[in-house]
Amino acid sequence: MTLQSLPSVEALLVQLRAQWPQCPHALLKLEAQRAIAQAREALQANTPAVDPASEASRSLGLLLTPSLRPVINATGVVLHTNLGRAPLPAMTIPGGYCNLEYELSTGKRGKRDAHLGPLLERLLGAPAIAVNNNAAAVFLVLNALAKGGEVIVSRGELIEIGDGFRIPDIMRAAGVKLVEVGATNKTSLDDYKAAITPATRLLLRVHPSNFHITGFTAKPALKDLCKLGVPVYEDLGSGCLIDLKPHGINEPLIRESLEAGVDIVSFSGDKLLGGTQAGFLCGRAELVAKTRRHPMYRALRLDKLVISALETMLRSLLLEDYEKVPALAMLRDSYDAIAKRAHALAEKIPGAEVIDGHSLAGGGSTPDQTLPTALIAVDKRHERRLRANKPPIIARVDNDKVLIDLRTVLPEEEPFIQAALKK
Repeated sequence: MTLQSLPSVEALLVQLRAQWPQCPHALLKLEAQRAIAQAREALQANTPAVDPASEASRSLGLLLTPSLRPVINATGVVLHTNLGRAPLPAMTIPGGYCNLEYELSTGKRGKRDAHLGPLLERLLGAPAIAVNNNAAAVFLVLNALAKGGEVIVSRGELIEIGDGFRIPDIMRAAGVKLVEVGATNKTSLDDYKAAITPATRLLLRVHPSNFHITGFTAKPALKDLCKLGVPVYEDLGSGCLIDLKPHGINEPLIRESLEAGVDIVSFSGDKLLGGTQAGFLCGRAELVAKTRRHPMYRALRLDKLVISALETMLRSLLLEDYEKVPALAMLRDSYDAIAKRAHALAEKIPGAEVIDGHSLAGGGSTPDQTLPTALIAVDKRHERRLRANKPPIIARVDNDKVLIDLRTVLPEEEPFIQAALKK
């Protein structure tokens, strides 16, 4: 290809109109111009150039294909951050208009809190509101309750929550002064007492949900921290609402913090709670109301799609119908049940074997805690084929083997794995 052989925009448009008749002229023209410009730049730089017709067609194909697509998670990581964390339960999202901020009983304007508030209060035993993620919840609490004042935190809890966001950074953005106490591995009640001044607004306890410090460690009990005369705020992060200890997951429960006397607690919606991305605040009514009245609440509030999804999930939790919350069903699944499914599926896949392994809760929660599982192992060369499948199948690769963990695969998804590996 040379500069002289590049097609004109009009000539390329003729080809694209025939191939993509559903596309408007303006879009076809834009992609034709982009493809020709890219090829011209490559030729002028003496680098390989892509045929403009192929490039424009490829680009249009990507634009017309949904980017967010369902995938089959065969990794065994239940809360897989790259795959949307908690898998969503089956739900019906209302089309058209809805009563988001309208009281049908009175015909007056309502508040969107009304859809989740009653469910949350029954589940938590305290008033609660929701915002768009837990980082937003942390910011809102600090800004609404402690802006311009001091917030005391143990040095061992100044964590990074992911993607470079750190507790000190959020505190700085919220306009509070960070007061560090104790050491990385040990903080005493006296450390907190000594740091309290008239400027102290909150004592912040951060649950280290994505790491563990072991060995020579200590920190005061929550109930003792709550007796120091300063409001205590706990960021629980992972949002464990039901006791998962019998199933191998040891995480603090939200109700336990409230019962210990914590004034306000925040946690995520898309981790161990099992829902979509959200952040929740619950605790003393006057503190929750103060965060709800804060101007930033409007910028951080949920939209109708997330509210609808969360309402479905929270109602299942309230009714203790945990099998309808996929993340909780997967975490509660037994080794025997998974092994039975794995052997049955492996018999249908040439060259497959079943080996013992471990699943992970994932999502920045329950570090160092694994769940026993049975893995289907096939040759490594199948990984690309699985990923290119429709729907894509994402699995683990270890020691030249592709490992398929059915803990995170729904039963109705198994035929797709069987078909992909038989090709």
